[in-house]
Amino acid sequence: MSAPRVVVVDDNLVVRSGLVSLLEASGVTVVGEAGDGETAIGLVERLRPDLVLLDVQMPLLDGVSACESISRTSRVIMLTYTRDPDVIRGALNNGASGYLVHGEFSAQELADAVQTALDGGNPLSPPAVSALVGLVRSEPVPLPERVRSEPVPPQGRRSREEYGLSAREIDVINLVAQGRSNGEIAGRLFLSEKTVKNHINRIYAKLGVVSRGAAIATWLGTIDQWENTP
Repeated sequence: MSAPRVVVVDDNLVVRSGLVSLLEASGVTVVGEAGDGETAIGLVERLRPDLVLLDVQMPLLDGVSACESISRTSRVIMLTYTRDPDVIRGALNNGASGYLVHGEFSAQELADAVQTALDGGNPLSPPAVSALVGLVRSEPVPLPERVRSEPVPPQGRRSREEYGLSAREIDVINLVAQGRSNGEIAGRLFLSEKTVKNHINRIYAKLGVVSRGAAIATWLGTIDQWENTP
């Protein structure tokens, strides 16, 4: 299997060089670099990488705006110092597969996040998870088609018990909602990564979602048992 091909986009040369070194040390092939959104779009159109690490605040064109175009051909992880919930939601709405905040991850966690995104997952730093929490608290969570005819709790939210997750699946989704990668979840729960992936696929089916971000939003938007405790 060939190494993943990645483009790194950040207007800070020091940060960009550090990211390139970390990625190459983890077995990733960095095929290009850019320092602004416009250059990044052209580079991605030409190179067609598997993944793009994309900063938010850049000259000429910011990362959130560039993401809309780049995500049509490549997976995108926003990698930035920006913690603004509106920016995080904007990036995810524009097609970003993940959102990592500098200072919130280690070198190994970055490598895990890259693999998670390439596997179709959605790696999220805690600030990104918090932004999703704010979203589901301010807006009702859309229900899957198969349950729309069922009675639901106030504000469009369902009890977690209604989804029928097993105790182990609840352990897994709680760690997913914390922004943990499959590798981290496997280590914490003493499972293989393959078993974790199987659990996550079953969780997606039960929640009626198809992505990690949607699973997190749905799970965090449910009514937990403690909320009904006097």
